[in-house]
Amino acid sequence: MAEKRILNRIKSVLADKDKTNLWLAEQLGKNKNTISKWCTNDQQPTLETLFDIAALLKVDVRELLVSTKK
Repeated sequence: MAEKRILNRIKSVLADKDKTNLWLAEQLGKNKNTISKWCTNDQQPTLETLFDIAALLKVDVRELLVSTKK
């Protein structure tokens, strides 16, 4: 079975900002299950949505992504 790739840090940034998945779902008008899938990296938000999330959390969008630099 293929290993799941971790592409985003949404869950970590939400925790750093003391925000919940439910809060993010309400702010974006999305289903809480969708947010959960993003936080577990089962699905990924669109780039546009990623920018919306960054604005809500007051972070640079790059903080929501796993760096490709080693």
